Amino acid sequence: MKKDVTKFKTPHTYAIIFVVVLICWALTFLVPAGKFSTHDVEYLNANGETASRTVLRSETFRYMYNRDADFLDQNLPKLYEDKETLEKFDIDEEAFGDLIANKTFDESSLDAAGLTDDTLYEIYGEDFYDKSQKLNKTAGIWGTDDFNGFGFLNYVFEGLVSGDKYGSAVGIVALLLVVGGAFGIVMSTGAIDAGIYAVINKTRGLEKLAIPILFYLFSLGGATFGMSEEVIPFSMVMVPFVIALGYDSIVAVTVTFVASQLGNAVSWMSPFSVAIAQGIAGIPVLSGAGFRLTCWVIVTGLGAAYTMIYAERIRKNPTKSVVYETDNKFRAKLEQDQGAREFKLGHKLILFEMLLVLIWIVWGVMKKGYYIPEIASQFFVMGFVTGITAVIFKLNNMTINDMASKFQSGAADLAGTAVVVGMAKGILIVLGGSDANSFSALNTILYSIGNAFAGVPRTIAAIGMYLFQSCFNLVVTSNSGQAALTMPIMAPLADLVGLSRQISVLAYQMGAGFMDAFTPVSASLIGVLGVAGIDWSKWAKFQIKMQGFFFLLGSIILVIAVAINFQ
Repeated sequence: MKKDVTKFKTPHTYAIIFVVVLICWALTFLVPAGKFSTHDVEYLNANGETASRTVLRSETFRYMYNRDADFLDQNLPKLYEDKETLEKFDIDEEAFGDLIANKTFDESSLDAAGLTDDTLYEIYGEDFYDKSQKLNKTAGIWGTDDFNGFGFLNYVFEGLVSGDKYGSAVGIVALLLVVGGAFGIVMSTGAIDAGIYAVINKTRGLEKLAIPILFYLFSLGGATFGMSEEVIPFSMVMVPFVIALGYDSIVAVTVTFVASQLGNAVSWMSPFSVAIAQGIAGIPVLSGAGFRLTCWVIVTGLGAAYTMIYAERIRKNPTKSVVYETDNKFRAKLEQDQGAREFKLGHKLILFEMLLVLIWIVWGVMKKGYYIPEIASQFFVMGFVTGITAVIFKLNNMTINDMASKFQSGAADLAGTAVVVGMAKGILIVLGGSDANSFSALNTILYSIGNAFAGVPRTIAAIGMYLFQSCFNLVVTSNSGQAALTMPIMAPLADLVGLSRQISVLAYQMGAGFMDAFTPVSASLIGVLGVAGIDWSKWAKFQIKMQGFFFLLGSIILVIAVAINFQ
């Protein structure tokens, strides 16, 4: 039998990420490493309070070079005699004296004395470098910080242990496991299944209204408090609900996570994106809210309409969905429970307890600044309380041991997704990390693309900034992190090409927000896809078209912003 070469099997997400890691590793051989000096800037945040952020200084970019030993040998003794400069830069005079005596001018010895690269650059500019050759910062094949230095084949472990409990990857991984365990308990009580059918049975004929209502609600969450990681637990409920309405899990992810990121992209008040970007750009925080609010209403409506068109096509012919096979597990469970699931008092209490916890979470995020550690703890409380309720009301004959085993199995269901989060963070590590103050290929790419926009027409420059921010988000998905890295370059660049800095912020917002719904590096997206059981490669087949739609909308918004000189 002849082999059908036209059939192509979609690669596993792990395989896709590994290929991306290889490409990024190869890129570091071609792109010399660069860095910026950084400083802290203060601005008024959305609450009118003074906040600070460490940002790069765009005029301080330099490539990675070897030190010029002859220059240091001639000039450091003179610097040693300049007591005022030593005091200004907090240089250890005793350690400096030992350097002069021993003539040991290697990097580690200079750093120990306080003569860091940044300090020497402030004093001498680039004169202390041997500029005959730009250097590359390329990881080895295998290694750790303790043995031979980081090697790219260690990207999984390094990615998993990067960050802290407040963010990617460790924080997100822990959140996924705790939320998965909590919902393992909740789902085993049968309360969600019973509740879904109770709602559907009482709202026959109104299914189409669910999509725009959910889309606007989650978009509002993204616009007001930067909803992202918080979507993961909501998806636990929304996926089976949306599938029960006759749609697929792609619709469920779209009306939850995509909607939240769309809201973030055109937000008028998000403290984690627009407020930080405006503060760094040196323009009044939350200024231009009227234009952004108008954009939010229109873009959210168009996003909901796009989703409704796709959803209706799937409702009429479910087999057209690329996730039809994987959604069968949800359908099978719902069909098994249909008719046999009585909506008991215990179920109602559990859903009420879940509602109280969700209100608690939203209140905590918006009023108290709760983040990943608190949210994870809140969901653990929800799992525990609902489990005890199920034991008391003997729902599915639940016991304490069942609670423990369901928590274990729920966490296990998201373990594979947690690994993807670490893998995705490994991509950034292979490129040298996102620290502007450390030499990396990523900093060089950032600087080079920023300079490429100088001298181009205003409208093209605005769309170019938007395209750059979209591509940059494929690697750095933290909204605040992307603002800290790109706005110190994009804001003054806007001045050079005749654009308002408000437009440069708008280009950053839309690039960072829309692309968050696509990039496989987004820990939040991978978490939601894991909950829905969707492989990223299948998600990309749907989302690539929607990203084209979003890019068109964003470009139109920027053309209008340039035409009206949006300030």
